[in-house]
Amino acid sequence: MADEEIDDVDKAILYALQEDARNMSSGDIAERTDTSDSTVRKRIQRLESDGVIKGYSASVDYQKSGYPLRMLLYCTAPITERGDIIDDVLEIDGVVSVQELVTGEQNLLVTAVGETDSDITPVAQALLDMELTVADEVLVRTHETTPFGKFDSENDAQNDAENNAEDPS
Repeated sequence: MADEEIDDVDKAILYALQEDARNMSSGDIAERTDTSDSTVRKRIQRLESDGVIKGYSASVDYQKSGYPLRMLLYCTAPITERGDIIDDVLEIDGVVSVQELVTGEQNLLVTAVGETDSDITPVAQALLDMELTVADEVLVRTHETTPFGKFDSENDAQNDAENNAEDPS
């Protein structure tokens, strides 16, 4: 949890960084937020130190990079252990993400990529060796992301205007 409350400037910074962190300068963000460049840099440093911004990474199209298989493996781990084994699962060759699920029997979602089925099979075996149950496997064709809309103040202002137009009270 952040040490300070996330305000509209922080949200705008987060939105801009989600859009394109590599090409978004603090000056560009300052223009959007009507603040100074130094304010944006300080805010980014605070968001990083508070753990709100966990890091920066490239969005890789695995298919175009020669790894056309993206497999979702729904696993069941003992509830008391599921959070503790995430780092171990991430160390498995081919695993690119792990999500801890808090409802349902399957409580870990493991994403693995590979060139062929023979790249994915060892991932499933490693999960079984960790005494996880692989309940389901799903092959993904595409995966796209977008910045979280609640961080976009322009989007929020437009939604508020639309909601006020619909509610004449």
